Amino acid sequence: MIDREQVLHVARLARLELTDDEVERMASELSTILDHVDRMTELDLEGVPPTTHVVEVTGALRADNPRPSWPRDVMLAAAPAEKDGGFLVPSPQAQ
Repeated sequence: MIDREQVLHVARLARLELTDDEVERMASELSTILDHVDRMTELDLEGVPPTTHVVEVTGALRADNPRPSWPRDVMLAAAPAEKDGGFLVPSPQAQ
């Protein structure tokens, strides 16, 4: 069972503010999900190939062929700030 402290820890990591009611509800819901996942370990999956989709997906991705990219100076001209030949992005602490 997921307890209140575990929910609060995950909420802090995700930068979520939860009310007391939401913490209790999340503890219950997350526990239910983990119980369901745990039950799946009981299944006999011998010979079942791993999948990424429920149905077969074909042609979803284009071929990965190299091609020329935009010139660096053209891309950096649109940047609000540039440093060392790349985009300057403010650090999360500065925001």
